[in-house]
Amino acid sequence: MGTGASGKSGSLEAASRRPEVRPRVPCFSSGPCTKRPGWQVDALSRAVLGRSHRSPLGRSRLKEAIDLTRRVLRVPSGYRIGIVPGSDTGAVEMAMWTMLGPRAVEVAAWEAFGAEWVTDALKELKINPRVHQAPYGVLPDLSRIDTWHNDVIFTWNGTAAGVKVPNGDWIAADREGITICDATSAAFAQPLPFDKLDVVTFSWQKVMGSEAAHGVLVLSPRAVARIESHTPAWPVPKVFRLAKNGKLIDGIFEGDTINTPSMLAVEDYLDALRWAESIGGLDALHARANANAKVIHDWVARTPWITNLAVDSATYSNTSVCLVITDPDVLARGDAATAALTKDIVEILEREQVAFDIGAYRDAPPGLRIWCGGTVERDDLEALTPWLDWAFSQAKRNL
Repeated sequence: MGTGASGKSGSLEAASRRPEVRPRVPCFSSGPCTKRPGWQVDALSRAVLGRSHRSPLGRSRLKEAIDLTRRVLRVPSGYRIGIVPGSDTGAVEMAMWTMLGPRAVEVAAWEAFGAEWVTDALKELKINPRVHQAPYGVLPDLSRIDTWHNDVIFTWNGTAAGVKVPNGDWIAADREGITICDATSAAFAQPLPFDKLDVVTFSWQKVMGSEAAHGVLVLSPRAVARIESHTPAWPVPKVFRLAKNGKLIDGIFEGDTINTPSMLAVEDYLDALRWAESIGGLDALHARANANAKVIHDWVARTPWITNLAVDSATYSNTSVCLVITDPDVLARGDAATAALTKDIVEILEREQVAFDIGAYRDAPPGLRIWCGGTVERDDLEALTPWLDWAFSQAKRNL
């Protein structure tokens, strides 16, 4: 997939020389993502440890995380924000299990995580959704989704494919159904039109680089109305229950979590949110991710052996940039050789302590996946690109 190597020029002669400058922080994993710049373990010194999360102190920290999330993400005042179990997956499934049923459902999927929501709808909830599926690298035709009448589930940014939804123009403003948006690698990095989204989910271990395990669930007034007016036809596990006696459990959205959270992880998230505010908030986070992704996209544009997995530049992710090999000599040797070469590149860079965890997602086409979210420093990405060329030249010799 991708645009191929046509129009690119360059020589591997320079790439054969081992670079001298390494990235200062070689962590480019797509989750958990790298910590914010300057992070030290003493950032967690305020953590509420050895105390109940339901104590006034523990609850105040959870409420602070909710309030700071609203402020940094610019969540509208009428929307509810809750900290929930199970990371982003738990948040998405909580919405599906509690809200689906009254209307027909449509699911858009173009990579591994969207495919999970298809599986949940088809095999677990058995609601027979209309599925809009596309291969890695391209979006399905979103204009074919009936957002006026039906409930819709989709991923804003496909982490495993590097393909994002460019905007929310395809979603009806006067819709009757609800939209459930898995935004885990888009939140804090890409503009989210909350007026078009009734459920937004994310995990703070993605763009903010905080310690994992918890999800965040953002509900519009329309989503709350659905929860309070609808009783699901299937059993709802305790960790998914958002209503009691037909009313939303307000405490979940004030810091009373459904189960016991890690207060250490909560403190780490608070630290990341405070850092975000200190650098200029959401605008600064967006600008950092855009500048970071540009480093990789510009390098790809001038490099003959690699291209974006995403086909349309309007859908290029600015967080999880996914790349595939286009070198004709490698491709001529077949898929197994391509997979072996990309694996070798990843291992070489890890051995050199230049880049950790940049292999493609296990279900995606063989390639590289480089995280460019706001906690990454642009200088580190600029230092990385010569090493990518060098590692490719070394790996190609090993074929």
